[in-house]
Amino acid sequence: MEPRIWREMGLTDEEYERVVQLMGREPNELEVGIFGVMWSEHCSYKTSKPVLRRFPTEGPQVLQGPGENAGIVDIGDGLAVVFKMESHNHPSALEPYQGAATGVGGILRDVFTMGARPIAVLDPLRFGPLEEENTRRLVRGVVAGIGGYGNSIGIPTVAGDVYFHESYRGNPLVNAMAVGLLEHRHIAKGVASGVGNPVMVVGARTGRDGIHGATFASVELSEESEAKRSAVQVGDPFMEKLLMEACLELIQSGAIVGIQDMGAAGLTSSSCEMASRGNSGIEMDLSLVPRRETGMTPYEIMLSESQERMLVVPKAGREQEVEEVFHRWGLEAVVVGKVTADGMLRLLEEGKVVAEIPAKALTDEAPVYHRPTREPEYYARLKEQPLDGIKAAKPYGEILLDLLGSPNLASKSWVYRQYDHQVGTNTVVTPGGDAAVLRVRGTQKGLGMTTDCNARYVYLDPYVGGALAVVEAAQNLVCVGAKPLAITDCLNFGNPEKPEIFWQFEQACAGIAEACRVLETPVTGGNVSLYNETNGEAIYPTPTIGMVGLVENLEQVVRNRFAEPGEEIFLLGEVSGSLAGSEYLALFDGMEAGTLPPLDLKEIKQRLDFMLKLIVAGLVQSAHDVTEGGLAVALAEMAGKCGVRVSIALESAYELAELILLFGERLGRILFTVKPENAAKVQALAEQTGVLVTRLGETGGDTVAISVNGELKLEAAISECQRRSEETLPKALN
Repeated sequence: MEPRIWREMGLTDEEYERVVQLMGREPNELEVGIFGVMWSEHCSYKTSKPVLRRFPTEGPQVLQGPGENAGIVDIGDGLAVVFKMESHNHPSALEPYQGAATGVGGILRDVFTMGARPIAVLDPLRFGPLEEENTRRLVRGVVAGIGGYGNSIGIPTVAGDVYFHESYRGNPLVNAMAVGLLEHRHIAKGVASGVGNPVMVVGARTGRDGIHGATFASVELSEESEAKRSAVQVGDPFMEKLLMEACLELIQSGAIVGIQDMGAAGLTSSSCEMASRGNSGIEMDLSLVPRRETGMTPYEIMLSESQERMLVVPKAGREQEVEEVFHRWGLEAVVVGKVTADGMLRLLEEGKVVAEIPAKALTDEAPVYHRPTREPEYYARLKEQPLDGIKAAKPYGEILLDLLGSPNLASKSWVYRQYDHQVGTNTVVTPGGDAAVLRVRGTQKGLGMTTDCNARYVYLDPYVGGALAVVEAAQNLVCVGAKPLAITDCLNFGNPEKPEIFWQFEQACAGIAEACRVLETPVTGGNVSLYNETNGEAIYPTPTIGMVGLVENLEQVVRNRFAEPGEEIFLLGEVSGSLAGSEYLALFDGMEAGTLPPLDLKEIKQRLDFMLKLIVAGLVQSAHDVTEGGLAVALAEMAGKCGVRVSIALESAYELAELILLFGERLGRILFTVKPENAAKVQALAEQTGVLVTRLGETGGDTVAISVNGELKLEAAISECQRRSEETLPKALN
């Protein structure tokens, strides 16, 4: 075989030699293609596996951790939440509508394959500069794809975040998270066991779309990427709806041993992974696989990533029951093979063996790389860059309005208004809050869910930035009254073969791991998306965190807007932040630099526990975390029908100190309001607990007014704040 063949299929020369050793012979072209996709970074995690092993993955609430299609966490009463996040970055860069749509379809299948009914989708998105036409094209296409698929299948898109930065120019990040609910007794696994049990392909027919999609996702984007549009799948949400209902009915019938989505690498990954988990083998006759195109080769059948398909292993003798369930939903279910005892993935075509590979050679025996690391040159330079010469670019009121109108801080209502976030009538807190909340029907409980990551923080300090992504997710959940339970992640980075990129990856994962340990939110699974580069330029490291939390009683849910005039405003945490890595510094000084504030995770955990205690006690009227844009922006965001009057004391009220007070950023801070009669009780509880709580002022009026040492320093009309925030995206995208 010519070296160009295995190289085109994504294998290095050394990896090909390893394949020969494992096989004990030269592989044929089909076998090389199968190894190529299964050993791709996207499927094998060959670079990230050693790092991911450091994550905490266990806890009393965890029913299923990493290694399955999705994680499962107990929420009591025999119920559990199933959730997972994945990426569809490269496909969305080429075909934004289908790339985003099939990203949603794929993550939904991961959830209902576990036996859970999906109840929500979340969509963390990253794009290049908004002023560029290509960015606007990508935004329109991606948002339409997410809405088109989610709305059609009837799953609400309830939360997410959208950021714009030049590092994502040409390589947008389209991550999708799905959340579902199930009863413990209906948990299903992706396992093939029981020698002689049949293997069935169910759902849509197999076509030629998406071939080598996993390999495509494991290389950098370049000018040649346009030629790889065939690696982008085409989705059908109406077919997925039928598939979901059929699979859930089938799982609850008890007729199956295992079930797995044909996601990345299609029939290849689903068959060898199920066999590997079951310590078994699978034999399939590819001539029996239903196809929607004529003349398809075994290579095309095995590597196709056509959507809305599942591989099912029923109990022997119940094949007809499976067929009847799927036929009732208008879908095909065909026996294509059987479970064997020899541990081989054996493929036949018209009775002739065309491939024979040890299943574990494709999974457990995939190469693992320990990449070299090197601290980037920029790290120390930017960290040590002094910020003491920064001056206010404008009057403080104008700065506030400009920040509220900047693409990263502006209202994202243009995005989420294109999604049906109320379908299913379970959404209690809709998009625009700190976190979404959905009711758990038949109980008083609710599920909180959020996605978070400030990539600028991660770029400046990967360890602290990774930890802060977890902290912000936990803060958002606590602000709505949910106790954080566990996380999923989507780790978006550049080319790990570059030591500086792998250093970012290792450091960020270490920060995530430590934050998860302290906050008691184990990692239940996720996705690693590497090689996010365009023509050699990497994106900012973006380890997106998806977190779920439990609201014990929906009556305790807290909103992030002031409820009425006369409420007392308190700040949990430090009054001042830092300009390091701030939106102010980037917007007005064109600078991303500085040392991020020190991070005390144990102290943050104490603060979050205190906040949750106040909410459960019914003492909190509204709550909102202080993040990008700082204190002034957070106060303006909380102003709904009434404004705010705040007075803050500073020991030294010079210009830089005022600037840091108003627009400095620091996580571990939450603004909240209480009724006047409860203010003394809150302060007393804070003193008893030993947390830092400061009374700032009260709600009322029609402006955001902030005084420092008795002198009015900032005032802006609520109506103007809201106008500036809400007009940015519609102006750019309509």
